[in-house]
Amino acid sequence: MKFEVTILGSSSATPIYNRNPTSQVLNINERLYLIDCGEGTQQQMLRFDVRASRIDHIFISHLHGDHYLGLVGLLSSMHLNGRKKPLKLFGPPQLKEVIDLQFKYSETHLQYDIEFTITNPNKAETIIANEDVIIETIPLDHRIACTGFLFREKKRLRKLLKDELERIGVPVEVYTSLKKGADYTNPEGKIYKNDTLTVDSDKPKTYSYCSDTIYNEQYFDQINNSDLLYHEATFLHNMVDRANETYHTTALQAAEIAVKTNAKKLLIGHFSARYKTLDELLEEAQSVFPETSLAIEGKTFVV
Repeated sequence: MKFEVTILGSSSATPIYNRNPTSQVLNINERLYLIDCGEGTQQQMLRFDVRASRIDHIFISHLHGDHYLGLVGLLSSMHLNGRKKPLKLFGPPQLKEVIDLQFKYSETHLQYDIEFTITNPNKAETIIANEDVIIETIPLDHRIACTGFLFREKKRLRKLLKDELERIGVPVEVYTSLKKGADYTNPEGKIYKNDTLTVDSDKPKTYSYCSDTIYNEQYFDQINNSDLLYHEATFLHNMVDRANETYHTTALQAAEIAVKTNAKKLLIGHFSARYKTLDELLEEAQSVFPETSLAIEGKTFVV
């Protein structure tokens, strides 16, 4: 099953040095989930061939502009392009007021419904559970209410050993029950144990998206053992006082979090405008956690 994230924006606060404010698109089994929607997100979607018509879920972590100022424009474009199917939107309660006010004074009446779900910044909650994924909020510690999002693959059914099934002559009608773990009894009464006909599916993968937050261990248990951990890394550690003052994290701290939570891979982003190049941030994080990559726009990372 496809499980990968494409970076659309990786800057903090303002667009600068060809870096756009935060946005990512997650592809899980060919369903697209948009995470945050900073200014210019729809331009980035056009640039990197992400079709808005395929997005049915949008998650907004908090109401600092670099995480949502592209949203109204994107919703408007969806309307102008003839969208009819509902859109599921997840975010702070005030987000609905912002959207309603924008459309009220532009006298815009969307041709599609927005199904709005309020996120809770104080408690982890499951907000989606479908056949592919379970999605939870991650309460973070920022200057205003903020949540991250945890995407956990659903456990898949067992995989069939097709050559063995064909050799034995197992009828296609029982394949589904085999995937669910049943044994097979042939017409002569011989029993074939399930583990001789199937193998276990791959271990479910987890992607943890930790948006703006100060270093705070309150969310560490929830993101334990992430296959891919995205964590903001706004500053180098020589600016840790500034990071604490603005409720952000340094590259060194992001790497320490990856170590403490047993992440397999770390992706850092939300870079301050003070850094024209990002090599120092990467080097600082890799000095603690070597499996670190930069959230470079247009790059796709497999979870």
